[in-house]
Amino acid sequence: MFARGESLVAVAGLCFLGAAVWSQCSKPVPPPRQSAAVLWGDMKSVVSVKELMADMIDPIADNIFDAVWWDVTAKGTVEHRPRTDEDWEKVRIGAVTLAEGIYLLKVPRPFAPPGDVNNSIGPSASELSPTQIKTKLDKDPVLWNAKIEALRNVGLETLEAVKRKDVDALFQAGADLDIACEECHLEYWYPGDRETVLKERRGRVTFAKPEASREPTRPNK
Repeated sequence: MFARGESLVAVAGLCFLGAAVWSQCSKPVPPPRQSAAVLWGDMKSVVSVKELMADMIDPIADNIFDAVWWDVTAKGTVEHRPRTDEDWEKVRIGAVTLAEGIYLLKVPRPFAPPGDVNNSIGPSASELSPTQIKTKLDKDPVLWNAKIEALRNVGLETLEAVKRKDVDALFQAGADLDIACEECHLEYWYPGDRETVLKERRGRVTFAKPEASREPTRPNK
């Protein structure tokens, strides 16, 4: 049994403990931390991969492809390169759009418009169907993302060339873009053509400077 004084101390202690617990329980509960998807909204595709490439990525890539090239003629070498601030701005727009826009391929979307099966029908079909492409992606999504990153890196490479107004670096970026695009196509679009394409690539003089070749030099897509 507690003495009277001990009882008062025990009661006081219980009251203090109860008040502390009540204080903690009465505090407002902070809202759960929102994810990026909740804050920014889910990204929803508008067009297929094929349409995105044809209507956005491919046209803007020409800002890089067509930036630097030489044509060796009987009258001498004709050089095409950015010369004005407007010329360099056009290349910069191409680089930024490529670097940012290529990430749209990470957003789930069909690979072709409804009814479009690419050139995938018949015994001599040269292209994969959208279903076959999706099967490849689902089997190895890491590879798909690696191809996207390779293209994004070319956009970043081009931006660095623009910052320095480095014509040689810009010319190399055009070559790198050509290869990055083609490597993706050989994996997901027309893999059956790999041997032929690589043989043609080895025989190209496309990316040689005029001093190394008397042929026209211009990045090919």
